Amino acid sequence: MKIGLALGSGASRGWSHVGVIKALKSHGIEPDIVCGTSIGALVGASYVAGHLPDLEDWASALSKLKMARFFEINRSLNGFVNTERLHHFLSSFVAPEEQLIEQLDKKFASVATDLATGREVWLSKGSVLEAVGASISVPGLFPAIKQDNNWLVDGGLVNPVPISVCRALGAEVVIAVNLNGDIVGKHLNKNEKPEKSPDKVVNKLASFVTDYTDSLFSFEKDEEPMPSIFEAIAGSVNITQDRITRSRMAGDPPDIVLTPKLSQMGLLEFYRAEEAISEGVECVNRLLPEIKYTLNLL
Repeated sequence: MKIGLALGSGASRGWSHVGVIKALKSHGIEPDIVCGTSIGALVGASYVAGHLPDLEDWASALSKLKMARFFEINRSLNGFVNTERLHHFLSSFVAPEEQLIEQLDKKFASVATDLATGREVWLSKGSVLEAVGASISVPGLFPAIKQDNNWLVDGGLVNPVPISVCRALGAEVVIAVNLNGDIVGKHLNKNEKPEKSPDKVVNKLASFVTDYTDSLFSFEKDEEPMPSIFEAIAGSVNITQDRITRSRMAGDPPDIVLTPKLSQMGLLEFYRAEEAISEGVECVNRLLPEIKYTLNLL
């Protein structure tokens, strides 16, 4: 029985994919086919390329200050991510620069979106890093990626959980990880702010990142004011992702659906990796009887 693992989009919530993969492996379940969208493509590629432990260590040590170094305002205004730092990160913790998808031990594919036509693009051949880079190119944050004269952006715009891609590559049973199950409206939730560092310089830098990401993805004031433009954008993204996911999964339902409960995490709160990874493990454990039954492991 060929098992496919469809890892969905969801930005920082995608660190839970690491926990899902670890938990499945601990119970003797390893997929033959791995397909990912956006952060799902990143984690999936790292797993298939054999770098998942290194990626987990890096993500677990990530702080707000380290994350801030990935962002910059460039003159071309085609994104806010430092592409050099991003490339170094991908080549160090996802796959070597020369790694080809055809050379991987498992079948792998990522999903991207053709910016000109809106067409869904499956990347199952060629450079692993190019396939991942196109799939994670969130419009506005990352620059679009040019491939074969087409400009590609984040695959979550068209196929947030790539179940169909797994089946096309030969999966008989598909385990899907949906990160968009309970996120609508949750970007307005109030949370407690973490304690500040006594170091004034670090505190100022961390506060800048915190305020920026909070404005995008979480909200923390005593009164409830009108949503900011960033909150409106984050909410719109959440609604779009949720509706597309529901529609796609209704037409092509997976055999097993894992839904980590991470609605409290903002889209750019990548520094909360340990929390997300832990929930990924717990998510598998909660559904373990169903998983084993479906895979005939009981």
